[in-house]
Amino acid sequence: MSAPVTIATLEAFTDAWNRHDVDALLSFMHPDGVFMTAGGPDACGARHQGHEALRKAFPGAWATVPDAQWINGKHFVQGDFGVSEWTYVGTSTDGSRVETDGVDIFAFKDGKILSKSAFRKNRPNLPAAK
Repeated sequence: MSAPVTIATLEAFTDAWNRHDVDALLSFMHPDGVFMTAGGPDACGARHQGHEALRKAFPGAWATVPDAQWINGKHFVQGDFGVSEWTYVGTSTDGSRVETDGVDIFAFKDGKILSKSAFRKNRPNLPAAK
């Protein structure tokens, strides 16, 4: 029997995102895990399922914001459901600054993240720092 996902698990998952550590991120994901991005061509953003697809998709989160960080995290877990609240910050490749709030909604299975669906506010980037 797997240990349940806890708030500490979601804190460690966030730390892996902030380190841009794909291998660590995959260690939290169920083999059938699904990541639905905040943006993309589909109603769900873009859907990526399974470790091979996730390994390719996760780096997209920091492709245009190479120093991306998720700060001010607040996490909630109840059984096989969880939510993380955060502020996404960083510097875009064009020099503009990103600062926007968002949430991840999770489903868990066998002590791993079965699905992560990301939502964030659609705020224009801020001017580049001078």
